[in-house]
Amino acid sequence: MVIKVFVATSSGSTAIKKKQQEVVGFLEANKIDFQQMDIAGDEDNRKWMRENVPGEKKPQNGIPLPPQIFNEERYCGDFESFFSAKEENIIYSFLGLAPPPGTKETEKSDAKEEKSDAVEEKSEAMEKSEATEEKSEAVEETETHTEEKADEGAPEEAQSDQAPSEDQQENEEEHAVTGEEEKQEEGEGNEEVEEQEES
Repeated sequence: MVIKVFVATSSGSTAIKKKQQEVVGFLEANKIDFQQMDIAGDEDNRKWMRENVPGEKKPQNGIPLPPQIFNEERYCGDFESFFSAKEENIIYSFLGLAPPPGTKETEKSDAKEEKSDAVEEKSEAMEKSEATEEKSEAVEETETHTEEKADEGAPEEAQSDQAPSEDQQENEEEHAVTGEEEKQEEGEGNEEVEEQEES
């Protein structure tokens, strides 16, 4: 894979020259193989670059300015994207290259892998715990359902044991009324007897 950096060697803009120098200097310092593709002196390079920069990365006038960075045919980004990737230490990912051992990006990717492994282990443990909870809930539901079925006939029996029927209540009320009448009659009879005895 060859990194292609599209530059304008005879640009009149000092801002563009500085951006191009920063990209090229960084790639050289980090010993990343690349090719400079001059768009000022080669019309084919200019045409290819303009056609292959995605629409959302093109400015309003439709003409992308250098530097533009590609990995073979794949668009990597412009200077702003390059600068952000460099600041975040993800330049190799930005360029579509495997980071060399010992770089910060390698350490980050190793840390991400370890973190993702830990997350996977944690999610597996959570799934097991959820499965256990579901089983215990199912067992509780089964026990509750069984108890409810066993108790379905019991309430009628319990009610008949505890509360007297309507007929029984009426009989008890009649006895209570009759008993009171008898007591009253006895009380009246006792009063008459007492009056007679006194006289």
